[in-house]
Parts: sequence; C-alpha cells; structure tokens
Amino acid sequence: MNESTLSKIKASLRWRYLSEKIFKLITIAMVCIGILFLVLMLGGLIYQGKDSFTQARITLTIDLPALPEQNQKQWSKQQIRTLNYRAALRESLYSLFPEVQSRGDQRALNRLISQGAKYTVSEYALAHPEALGSRITLELLADSEVDLYLKSGDDRSSRKNTRLSEKQIGWIEQLLAQGIIQQKFNTTFFTKGDSRNPEQAGILGAVVGSFYALLIAFLLSFPLGIATAIYLEEFSARTRLAELIEININNLAAVPSIIFGLLGLAILINFVEMPRSTPLVGGVVLSLMTLPTVIIASRAALKAVPPSIREAALALGASRMQTTLHHVLPLAMPGMLTGSIIGMAQALGETAPLLMIGMMAFIVDVPQTITDPATALPVQVFLWSDSPERAFVTRTAGAILVLLMFLALMNLAAVAARKAFEQRY
Repeated sequence: MNESTLSKIKASLRWRYLSEKIFKLITIAMVCIGILFLVLMLGGLIYQGKDSFTQARITLTIDLPALPEQNQKQWSKQQIRTLNYRAALRESLYSLFPEVQSRGDQRALNRLISQGAKYTVSEYALAHPEALGSRITLELLADSEVDLYLKSGDDRSSRKNTRLSEKQIGWIEQLLAQGIIQQKFNTTFFTKGDSRNPEQAGILGAVVGSFYALLIAFLLSFPLGIATAIYLEEFSARTRLAELIEININNLAAVPSIIFGLLGLAILINFVEMPRSTPLVGGVVLSLMTLPTVIIASRAALKAVPPSIREAALALGASRMQTTLHHVLPLAMPGMLTGSIIGMAQALGETAPLLMIGMMAFIVDVPQTITDPATALPVQVFLWSDSPERAFVTRTAGAILVLLMFLALMNLAAVAARKAFEQRY
C-alpha cells in the first residue's frame, strides 16, 4: 500500500470518527432539549397547580337559628333547610367587626366568605339537628379573591393583582392577625363536583365520570380486541377479505378522535337514543377509538411468540384451539395487557369525542351510575381553562397534575402487568 492510499484511508477514518462524534453530540443535545422542555412544562404546572391543593378557610362562631316552638319535637329536613343561615353568618361576621355599620361595607364584608358557606352550615344542621338554636364553631371556605390575595406572596404587600378593596384587605389582615383565616389542605378539590365558584369547585365528579367511561371502554375493547387479534393471527386464512379487514383496522387507528365522537353522536345518541352526556355513551365511543390500538398490539404480541411453541403443541396432539388458548395466549398476554392499558391511557386524555356527545355539560353532582349525567377529567380541564374567574387558573393546573398522575399510574400498571404475566420459554 503506497503512502498516498494510506493517507486517504487515514483521512477517511478521521472524517468517519468526527461524523460519529458530531452525530452523538447532536443526539445528546436533542435528548437534553426534550428533557428541558419536559422539566419546564412540569415545573410550570406544579408552580401554578400547587395553590389548588390549599384553600383559605375562615373559622366563625355561629348562632344557629332554632326551629319554631311548634316544630321542636316534630321536624323535617325541608324545614331545617329553609332556616335563615345567611343571616346567622352575617351576624357572626358583624360581631367580629362591630364598627362596620353602612350597608355597603357590610356587603363588602360578607363577600369575604364563599357564597356556598350557607350550604355548609345547612349541611351541618341537617347532620346535627340537636345543635339548632345553639352556638357552634365552623370552618368555612373563604372567597376565591381572598384566597388569591393570601397566596400572592410579594405582591400582597404592594396589593397588586387583587380585586379586593382597601377596607376588605384591612379586614383580612385583622383576621390573619387573630388566626381566624388559615390556609389548609383543600379537601373540597378532591371531594366535590364542579361549581361556578372556584373555591367550591372539585374534580370528584370528573374523576368518577372518567372511571366509569374507562371501565366500559375496557370491558368492551379488551375482550373484543383480543378475540379479533386471535382470529386474524391464528385462524384466519390469508384471503383478500382478511387483508381488507387488516387494512381497515390499521386505517382506523389513524382516524382523528373527533370522528369517533361524530359517530357516537349520529349513531348512539340520535339513532339508538342512548342518554346524552353519560359515561355509558362515552365508554362506548372510547372503546371504538381504542379497539384498533388493542387489536394491533395484541397481534404484535401473538407474532412475538416463537413458532416452535405452536409446532411443539401440535406435534403432541393438541388442537389449534388448545394450542392457542393453553400455550400461545398465556405467552402473549403481557404484551396484550400492555397495549390495552396504554390504549386506555390514551382514551383517558381524549377530549374531542366526549365534547361531541355532550359530556361538556356543567355537572355539579357526582355520578352514581353509568347512566347519570357526567363529565370527564380532560373535559373538566377544558371547561375550567375557559372560565373567566382568575382562581380557575390554579384549579386547571391542579386538574392537569391529577390527570398526569393517573396517566403515570396507568403506565406503571402496564409495566407491572407485563412483569406479572411474563413467562419464559
């Protein structure tokens, strides 16, 4: 080999090694950029959403109204509900600030407490009717503007970004000094349904609605998807009809989710006349959307089983059905479960098909059955993000964090299911 050829080879090797280093640096940079964007996104959500997990509460001593004397021994829940709890709350507040006399100032003072405080007192009276006519101490939700003011940090001293008046801020500072207002864990966020008032809004109704819809979707798509995959992969002849079915399944996996919502609106609601805005319809629509994903994942899991397993079972006298059910299916089950759970995780984050079937309605009550009106967690996020009240910004971020937590748990469940059902061959 002459010197000229050797120098060309060395130059080529140097360029090859340099190209590999450049490519490696580019891939590392891309991964770091992706991680950076992920950290920024999660950091922003946590920064905004952390305030949704605490809520300002005002502790008041309230003189509960008493039932009329003729109803002391015989009363009904309706009579207890109709008592004037709003007046009792007003008197409790006025006793803390006896200098407040004008009607305008009294109205401003009343606005420090949530509009739903009277219902909290009413619920307490219904649960403890023996306390009527006596003095009690209750923790009540503060108004969302009070809560935002207390969480404003450095802006609180400068009194920026608040809709509270100077007098209201002065009253809040007095209550803070007396320990009457405190920030506590926001149980309402996890135990109540939706509300027009941010301080009373919760995600329980949306979580239950999502659970019912996903349960129906799983019960429909998992057995049907596995059965379809087994037939196409193990029993179906390679005919044009089978090829056409496979092409359509692959195409359905790429169809936009809103198309399935239109299908549910046209067929399930308008033609079959299923109840609108219910988890039943939502679950059926989500099952249609996730079914192609389940079938494709199940077929891939069946293809991954070595042909030697089938040949050995058939050689020992097993039928094709026995070979499939007793040998092939147990080995493919981890992959099937993983694909199904990932499909359910995708369905959990879908909003467009649920909007089309009416699951974007304002639902206060937590659904008890699959036919009760309900909404879903991603739809709840959509509704809160469109609300004009400033306090819903933190509620929206908090709901997104809960949604991400559920998605992470479902992916962990997929990994755990794969490990639990995995068999070596």
